[in-house]
Amino acid sequence: MSEARSPKGCPECDGHLGFEAGETVCTDCGLVVSEYRIDHGPEWRSFADDDRNPARTGAPLTRSRHDRGLSTEIGRSTRIKGRKRRQFARMRRQHNRARISTKRERNQVYAFTEIRRVTSALSLPNHIRDQACSLFESAQNEDLLRGRSLEGFAAACVYAACRVAGVSRSVEEVCDVSKSTEAEHQAAYGALNRDLGLPVAPADPTEYLPRFATKLDLDSDTERRAREYVADARDAGLVGGKNPCGVAAACLYTAACDRGEDCTQAEAADVGDVTPVTLRKTYVALRE
Repeated sequence: MSEARSPKGCPECDGHLGFEAGETVCTDCGLVVSEYRIDHGPEWRSFADDDRNPARTGAPLTRSRHDRGLSTEIGRSTRIKGRKRRQFARMRRQHNRARISTKRERNQVYAFTEIRRVTSALSLPNHIRDQACSLFESAQNEDLLRGRSLEGFAAACVYAACRVAGVSRSVEEVCDVSKSTEAEHQAAYGALNRDLGLPVAPADPTEYLPRFATKLDLDSDTERRAREYVADARDAGLVGGKNPCGVAAACLYTAACDRGEDCTQAEAADVGDVTPVTLRKTYVALRE
């Protein structure tokens, strides 16, 4: 079927025809003469203030894949049979071998897949995922993976990216959704923090207050009062050396008691992933 050609002039007013957003439009009367034209404009839009050209070359590059998302895959089809199907299977196998040719790339594929899974389970934004993948690549360049598990390094990179970006996620939360143990995570995070010199400050209990208050169904006034308790605890030297999740949970429980809200020590301790005894010690120190 041949492609329909646009007339040289407008069929209504014989005016000049122009092309805009894939349509052939008369510039004099505004008549849309044809709307079946290939749009050579950008496929996606970038709202970032940069110099990238969003041309029709697929999705933007991403650091969450070992090849930046540039490689292709040979798909499968049920319509081809016999020798042609076996030929495509051989081509697919050789293509996968060429795409992941070294052990370094194979480790990156496995670790980046684990990082994407962990960040998705924790509902983390894409910039945390990309930062975690960059940290893993830096650790690989510094030869920090030797003798340590890939799962532990994937979890440690996610946790380190959260700490650098100021996103509140505890070690227990990361280890619960990852495939690594807490010991593997601690060993990998220690190597990252020691050898890469991460700009990580001590965790602030106030980062956990909004999420814990939502889980405990507490209002904004109680959360505001809990922030004041965190500031008082920091001035009194009660924050240093303690679990920030436990301090945040204790401050929320204290604020809820002041406002007469329904919140038990067991519920607050469960949200902060600490024991009621730990929460009670901080609560008593705040009261004193």
